[in-house]
Amino acid sequence: MSILVLADLHEGQLAGATAHVVAAAQAIGGDIDILIAGEGVQAAADAAAKLDGVNKVRVADNAVYAHQLAEPMGALLVELSDGYSHVLASASTTGKNVLPRLAALKDVSQLSDVLGVESADTFLRPIYAGNAIATVKSDDALKVITIRTTGFDAVGESGSATIEAVDFVAENSQSSFVKEELAQSDRPELGGAKVVISGGRGMGNGENFKLLDGIADKLGAAIGASRAAVDAGFVPNDMQVGQTGKIVAPDLYIAVGISGAIQHLAGMKDSKVIVAINKDDEAPIFQVADYGLVGDLFEILPELESKL
Repeated sequence: MSILVLADLHEGQLAGATAHVVAAAQAIGGDIDILIAGEGVQAAADAAAKLDGVNKVRVADNAVYAHQLAEPMGALLVELSDGYSHVLASASTTGKNVLPRLAALKDVSQLSDVLGVESADTFLRPIYAGNAIATVKSDDALKVITIRTTGFDAVGESGSATIEAVDFVAENSQSSFVKEELAQSDRPELGGAKVVISGGRGMGNGENFKLLDGIADKLGAAIGASRAAVDAGFVPNDMQVGQTGKIVAPDLYIAVGISGAIQHLAGMKDSKVIVAINKDDEAPIFQVADYGLVGDLFEILPELESKL
């Protein structure tokens, strides 16, 4: 049994999510290879080779893979997948874009958002916005799986895997990269931050989100938001935490002015410690919070910042 892990890259560097996917691969068992696909990705390959439990790092370094478009990536994975029993990727925008194409081209079913492994063919995944966990068994010869990275602790970095080049260059006339608009921030990336502070509808407007800045700076935190805040136009949608946003599991999650709709809880309830600040003591967020503070956030936040 052998497993191929599609690495997550961020600006050409290996993203932290890959170490969590490798942990899921270890739970399945077997030889683990990592695929690094992009342009100018030697540094990412070197980092992947250090991950514990990895047998080999396969590097497809070519301009056609530069932006990890689904069409060339799908063709690359089809070319490489014959020797593997499982192909894994994180349930990130890249994984969700590429792996369904591989599954369709190989005529197999995909298992999405897996957060637990029972055996090599039986997995756990959330349904009903995380209110229930389904046990799913796959009889497909090739199992194509996206991993919810918050379900697995990252592996260490004491490995020394071999690195080999992949010569296959996919042809792609179906799609082309036009442009990307990236939000620039000095704060940690929301999906991988150890501390997250999020604002909800209770913030009142986008201007009031500045109240979170000072606390985030002192805690080294990323700033998130509920869907209600995003839909109201307070903040851009790349800050959304929840079922249809980012899934996070930081060491500390602070929810400010967030009532705690089930769709939001699905994106953050695996956080190690949850702190809720809300003036409504009946808010559902208090049912999952480790610490709850009932009061006016416009009074509490400045005081909290001064005390830190």
